[in-house]
Amino acid sequence: MKTDLIVALDVPRTADALTCMANLPPEIGWYKIGLELFCAEGPSIVQAVRSQRKSVFLDLKLHDIPRTVERAVKATAQLGVEMLTVHASGGRAMLRAAADAARSCGAKPPKIIAVTALTSLDQKDLHDLGMSRTPSQQVLALADLALSCGVDGLVSSPQEVEVLRGRFGPQPVLVTPGIRLPGEEAGDQKRVATPAAAAKAGASFLVVGRPILEAPSPAAAAKAILKELV
Repeated sequence: MKTDLIVALDVPRTADALTCMANLPPEIGWYKIGLELFCAEGPSIVQAVRSQRKSVFLDLKLHDIPRTVERAVKATAQLGVEMLTVHASGGRAMLRAAADAARSCGAKPPKIIAVTALTSLDQKDLHDLGMSRTPSQQVLALADLALSCGVDGLVSSPQEVEVLRGRFGPQPVLVTPGIRLPGEEAGDQKRVATPAAAAKAGASFLVVGRPILEAPSPAAAAKAILKELV
């Protein structure tokens, strides 16, 4: 199973995003647009990235009533994004609405990827939210729910990828943030792994931002990660 790299464009403006892309290896085919950039620039940032003939992972983590999420999915599908995130904790009706809305969006609908438990959360954080499950238990429970509702894949930390792949097989798309190069600090991520470890566990995509964007040479950092995925 091939693992692809998604570079997270965690920058404030379109100009910054395009500069980042220009300085990275051309073989990188996927870029993530998250809340910061999308809120700053709106749909035009998606158009700007796609104009470079790159695929877009739009990471907005939609979480609202089913009707609102349904309409949001249809709106973002019009932008031509290839993958879109929703929160699995939004519940069964919301997840089904998102999956059904995507399937209604023509020949190339966006894949709906459900976020299970943020990689910034650990056991204490879940306890603070009133949850008695461990992070791994929470991820599995939400993964079961989301996939039963027809979503295409899941976002989880690299620590859960092997279990998810073993449980659900090769079909679900598994998108994995929390990637750090060997010896690198975790920052605000609490459940992390190296690119090679996440790929070996069965991740479909690795989402990498700071380890590339904040490296002395972003191009060299990206090439180092791509080399681990060969």
